[in-house]
Amino acid sequence: MPKMKTNRAAMKRFKITGTGKVKRTKANRRHLLTSKNQDRKRGLRKSEMVHSANIKMVRKLLVGNF
Repeated sequence: MPKMKTNRAAMKRFKITGTGKVKRTKANRRHLLTSKNQDRKRGLRKSEMVHSANIKMVRKLLVGNF
């Protein structure tokens, strides 16, 4: 039986914290930044945890990291 492969795209987007939660970056920070105010852009800099409804799917993609 071959080894399970990690989804490389998912590995670049998600990180696992020490407690086992899955961390992600926020969307809407790539372009069209001139129309967004400074407070909004500052909030988008911070990372966020993946919602509990999606954790099972993300962990399945990151199978090599567990």
